[in-house]
Parts: sequence; C-alpha cells; structure tokens
Amino acid sequence: MQMKGAKALITGGASGLGEATARRFAAAGADVTLLDIPQSNGIEVAEQIGGRFVAADVAVTAEVAAAVAAAAEAMGGIHLCLNAAGIASAHRIIARSGELFPIELYERVLKVNLIGTFDVLRHAAQHMAENTPTDDGERGVIVNVASIAATEGQIGQAAYSASKGGVMAMTLPLARDLASYGIRVNTIAPGIMETPMIAGMSDEVRESLSHVHAFPKRLGRPEEFAALVQHLFENTLINGETVRLDAAARMGPR
Repeated sequence: MQMKGAKALITGGASGLGEATARRFAAAGADVTLLDIPQSNGIEVAEQIGGRFVAADVAVTAEVAAAVAAAAEAMGGIHLCLNAAGIASAHRIIARSGELFPIELYERVLKVNLIGTFDVLRHAAQHMAENTPTDDGERGVIVNVASIAATEGQIGQAAYSASKGGVMAMTLPLARDLASYGIRVNTIAPGIMETPMIAGMSDEVRESLSHVHAFPKRLGRPEEFAALVQHLFENTLINGETVRLDAAARMGPR
C-alpha cells in the first residue's frame, strides 16, 4: 500500500514506539489517529502531527469498540492498524519475601498485551474488509508488537513473555484467517529500545542494556522501529511474519 493518503490507527500512539510511528506516517502524508489511555499525551501529540486522538483502555472491550469505530468514522476507514500499546510488569513466581506472583497482575498483563491487541485488531479488520482493494487485492495491514522476550524471557518476565509469545504465535493464523479479505498481518519483536520506560533508568543500567545488542552496541531508536513498520505496510509480499529488530541480541536469564 502507499503511505500517502493511508488511514492509520496506532494504539499506544502517545509515546514511545507508537508515537514515533505516528510522526513518521503523518510526515509521509498519512491520516493518523492515536488510540491511548485518557491520561496520556495523546491530544498534544495528535495536534502536533495534524492527526486525531481517541481515548481507550485496550483492556476494556467496550472502550475498544467505540474508539475504533470513532477512528474509522473520522478518517473514512482504516488501512493500517499498529498495536503498540502494552505494559511490562515484572514479578518472580515466588519473591524473596515469599509472596507469590499476584494472579491479578498476570491477568492484567495478558489482558492488555495479548487480549487487548486481539480486540483492537479484530475491530480494525472489520473496517478494513470494507475498503476498496488495490490492484493486488489488498485492503489493509495489521502490525502487532511482540518482543524478543517472547522467546528469551528473563527472570520475572513470566507474564510479559507469555503475553508477547501469544502475540507472536497468533501472527500466522491471523494472516491466514484474514487472507481472503486481502488483509496482511505481521509482527515486530523489538529488542532493547529507547522508550520512556528505559529513559527513566539510570545511566549505568542503560549502558548495561545496550551491551545486550551484538551490533550496533546501543539501544534501538524508535525511528528505526517506525521505519520497519512503514516497510511492512508498503511491502505487500511480507505476510504472516515476525521480524526481530534487536541488533542480534540474545537475552540471558537476568
């Protein structure tokens, strides 16, 4: 698909990887709607890029349905859906204090990262199916965000890894399921990226994280993530794939 004139819905679009993608798409001539939680900077970012903002918690299905519908109505459809919303809570199964991993935390991580991603994309796909197809028969593209923790989860990441592993595992079935509508589905599995969560860490911790990457020895940049999303959107032959964006990193146990 062509970027200019495309209608893009980006969850988690008010910060980090989602924001970088929103800015890149808007600069390339796309119509962009950000979906993020009400207390985010969504309104400010949307104003800066000439887009729009819809508020929703992706873990609340009624909010998701309303937000996706509002985005589709405002833009006149949806061509791209990027699911970048997510949380990264960590906890050991048995903490040093003896406390068990809170089941509510486990459920919350899966509800946001996995079920929320699926909920958004199913509603977005419904609108994509109504688009006029391109010469290739393409009507839409969905890009989900997993993590290298899906296959190399560290201590304390049981919930996070399970949620991102689920995102990765459903990529091919989703692509096959939606193929008859001309909708492609791909997933990006980032390594250690320069996000607001990482920015809040000490210089020492940030430096240690950068060494996880084989080359280049630095944190990934959100702009590099955004460039990959654009390529996945524009390259019609890439479908049902999970692409690692990690500078050949392989995570150790801690």
